[in-house]
Amino acid sequence: MVLLLATLIDRLIGDPDWLWRRWPHPVVWFGALIGAADRGLNRAAFSFAGRRALGLMSILALAGLALGAGLLIQRALVPLGWAGLLAEALIASVFLAQKSLSDHVEAVRAALERGGLDAGRRAVSMIVGRDPNELDEAGVCRAAIESLAENASDGVVAPWLALALFGLPGLLVYKMVNTADSMIGHRSERHLAFGWGAARLDDVLNLVPARLTALLFAGMAWMGRNGTAGRRAWKTAWRDASTHRSPNAGWPEAAMAGALALSLGGPRRYGALVVDAPCLGAEGRCEANPQDIAAALRLFGWSMNALLAVAVLRSLVSLV
Repeated sequence: MVLLLATLIDRLIGDPDWLWRRWPHPVVWFGALIGAADRGLNRAAFSFAGRRALGLMSILALAGLALGAGLLIQRALVPLGWAGLLAEALIASVFLAQKSLSDHVEAVRAALERGGLDAGRRAVSMIVGRDPNELDEAGVCRAAIESLAENASDGVVAPWLALALFGLPGLLVYKMVNTADSMIGHRSERHLAFGWGAARLDDVLNLVPARLTALLFAGMAWMGRNGTAGRRAWKTAWRDASTHRSPNAGWPEAAMAGALALSLGGPRRYGALVVDAPCLGAEGRCEANPQDIAAALRLFGWSMNALLAVAVLRSLVSLV
């Protein structure tokens, strides 16, 4: 029931801006803890091996803290009956991102159609790290679709699966590790050693969700678009996912590329840094447009419907 209610709350309400403007989002608290560990333990005076060991111990300690917090919250809410169940679902829904992800990507499509390229660049800069001023309209559309595909996995499917399998404690552990990866899991000079543990642990936790997301995209493309699109989605994911620099992100991105017959990925600029990333679905169209964003959002929506259906079935089984 917690899984079902959390899925519904996130789907209908998402992350209300009025709330988080007045109160820090729990992920901000996670970030504060990770930042404190980074400032206190990631010192240039330490050796590379020493910083890597400290980084690994830090992420394990932070994950243990998240696990303990989840267990304490669960135990405190159990005596409250249905009120406690609803409270746990509300807390869990905060860590899912279905509605907020859909809204942000839809904002890019709407900005392109209503305000043109400059408006689209401003909108896409809210969800990607690359330099939007280097993107033409097709580049803005591809960036939005790539962000939708990747974040469908680590922003929705992965935390949803953690909640389904391990409850609130598992969900909090996942979000702590994923937040740490986004903050310190980079190949920069400062974080190459200290962030190694967070990056590797995040890779492990996302192995199954990334492939499940690709399978969802392929299955929903087969059902909602046509059998050819579904087969192409899985074939592209199976062929191209391993060429991505991430062991996981390539799976949902390549599946999305195949489902929409687009070519995603490729070289991109992050400020002064140019990353020569491989193409996913190189045989597809490069000239993406706002209608492709709408198609990607529909595929994402169908996939989220599948998760909701699983949550409903689990709840019904638990009540029998």
